[in-house]
Amino acid sequence: MQAEPKKSQAGSLVGEEYEVEIGPVAHGGHCIARTSEGQVLFVRHALPGERVVARVTEGEEGARFLRADAVRILEAAKDRVEVPCPYAGPGRCGGCDWQHAKPGAQRRLKGEVVAEQLHRLAGLTPEEAGWDGTVMPAEGDKLPAGEVPRWRTRVQYAVDAEGHAGLRRHRSHEVERIDHCMIAAEGVDQLGVEKRDWSGMESVEAIAATGSQDRQVILTPRPGARLPLVELDRPVSVLRVDEKSGGVHRVHGRPFVRERADGRTYRVGNGGFWQVHPKAADTLVTAVMQGLLPRKGEMALDLYCGVGLFAAALADRLGEKGAVLGIESGKRAVEDARHNLADFPRVRIEQGKVESVLPRTGITEVDLIVLDPPRAGAGRTTVTHLASLTPRRIAYVACDPAALARDVGYFREHGYRVRTLRAFDLFPMTHHVECVAILEPAAKGT
Repeated sequence: MQAEPKKSQAGSLVGEEYEVEIGPVAHGGHCIARTSEGQVLFVRHALPGERVVARVTEGEEGARFLRADAVRILEAAKDRVEVPCPYAGPGRCGGCDWQHAKPGAQRRLKGEVVAEQLHRLAGLTPEEAGWDGTVMPAEGDKLPAGEVPRWRTRVQYAVDAEGHAGLRRHRSHEVERIDHCMIAAEGVDQLGVEKRDWSGMESVEAIAATGSQDRQVILTPRPGARLPLVELDRPVSVLRVDEKSGGVHRVHGRPFVRERADGRTYRVGNGGFWQVHPKAADTLVTAVMQGLLPRKGEMALDLYCGVGLFAAALADRLGEKGAVLGIESGKRAVEDARHNLADFPRVRIEQGKVESVLPRTGITEVDLIVLDPPRAGAGRTTVTHLASLTPRRIAYVACDPAALARDVGYFREHGYRVRTLRAFDLFPMTHHVECVAILEPAAKGT
């Protein structure tokens, strides 16, 4: 049904519907299709091989591609399931991408995305990356179709004009009101954020720590608004985001939560970064340490180190004669890392951007490197510097397969190859996937 393009908004195709056959999955939680004229559609809520009616949500005539939702399924894939969440679907909550796919199918789709990015950006096949192509579920997440893992220990609720908490719709500022989030961890769900009036607030972030009973909410007020009296269904500490500075300040209770991983407790202050899945920190530490095989007395770097998760794991395994330097840009995260690692005298944490701090250290050689950069990746300049330090092994932890593939390509230019790659489904129902790549000098692989 190739409808005539609407002319009301200077060539906008929003609202147009196309009957299309769905092609392969693409990075970002959608699949690729083409109109009969050959225009590319990025279609959400579809699966490869299906025939659907896709309604355009973004784009105009002549655009390189259009975004669309599958609004009617004409021929369903065998991996399709009834969407378990009442708030998921076209035009609804944007928090999940694959509610309509079986859990195993979700992991296969993520594996196809990782493989495609490696091939396109790094020129590697899965075999050349030492990867069997599988995406592993976290412990306890292998559930039957229709059951949803309750894994999200941190939920950022948006607040609408009437003070109701909800979640953002896909690529939109509009708020989808919800009664509960199916993927929220039990500790978040128990707070009852969705039942309260949050008038005057822009957002409410709820945190349920792993390994402790610590609960926290972080309020972002609208300009000029007063904070509400926070009365939730469980005891919580309350923080607020300053509208002028963007800093986070304690209102009452502890300004931090205590997280647990690798047999240690970590202080994480002011809503700082910690892995969202309750099994993620342990899963990633295990993968990194198994890949690096640290030896007593070695020197290691932990870059983008956050509150010191990998630095502590390294220090514990390198022994009294080993040394670890961590670099982190966030001031509060550095304070927390120094607190968390105070019992390791040969660990040093420096504050600043990796590309600025590392050259100033004067370090010319290291044995091991762990880097867990933000979604954009480390970049060519930093990779060049790291390769010049001639580490025997590098562990690259990545939440974005495109950034990982680009940086792996840069490492290859400097004589490093991927020894092994492992992929983990630490964000079920979403398109996100976590990878750990272990690199070593290419000469060792010959």
